[in-house]
Amino acid sequence: MPDRKRKFRIILMHIVILPSLLFVFYFFSLAPRPWTGVDEAVVEKIAKEHGREARSPLINTDRGDLLLFVFLVGGAVGGFIAGYCWRALTKKDSARTGDTKE
Repeated sequence: MPDRKRKFRIILMHIVILPSLLFVFYFFSLAPRPWTGVDEAVVEKIAKEHGREARSPLINTDRGDLLLFVFLVGGAVGGFIAGYCWRALTKKDSARTGDTKE
């Protein structure tokens, strides 16, 4: 009986480990593919068809951490506004709930 359980465990381990290893080897052996975004694949193509060329943005957020900083400032401003208006945001409407206490 213990020999039968041991064989079952070994077979089960091979059923789990072998496909996992094959997936890992397949995943890491893939060559990087040049994925294009919607801007390049659709918007620029349609713009060229209509005679408009791509131009650089007014504020380039691709360099450095500018985009991260913008989201940080936006979150901080939203947090301060929500904190300042916390009582108004969480106030229960006594007429709606039927509660007479204030």
